[in-house]
Amino acid sequence: MKTRIPFSENGTTPFQKLIGHNPEVLFQWNALGDVFYSKLSLDQGLIEQVRRALAFENGCEYCMALAGKPDFNPEDEKIKMAVAFAEMFAMDHKSILDTHFQHLKNYFSDIQISELCAFISFITASHKIGHIFNLTRDFQTSNSSD
Repeated sequence: MKTRIPFSENGTTPFQKLIGHNPEVLFQWNALGDVFYSKLSLDQGLIEQVRRALAFENGCEYCMALAGKPDFNPEDEKIKMAVAFAEMFAMDHKSILDTHFQHLKNYFSDIQISELCAFISFITASHKIGHIFNLTRDFQTSNSSD
């Protein structure tokens, strides 16, 4: 399958090359991604499981091929809660109620809840961009110079 717009010369991955038509957008997008993967108070293992769950809930073929389905100990209540919240967000963010936040507060600080919601939003936006441009699993194995 072909992407709906050609790849730009900017970026190293197929996703980056699609948003890289404006180098400043690419730079800022990558900078925000770097924050999520290096400067959060949330555990990186938790973040990865949330990313994996969102890939499947949002139907992002490119991201599903990256690491597969979530794979965590179901007895890890923090990860289980974060993944369930992310899945609910992906299915219908309008259905999230105060009670869901009350449950989150049993496991996370307000800072961590803010980070989790921002991360979920960022990843969901990435999935939607990839989907509308036809970024499929085929591009996960192709050469990034495509």
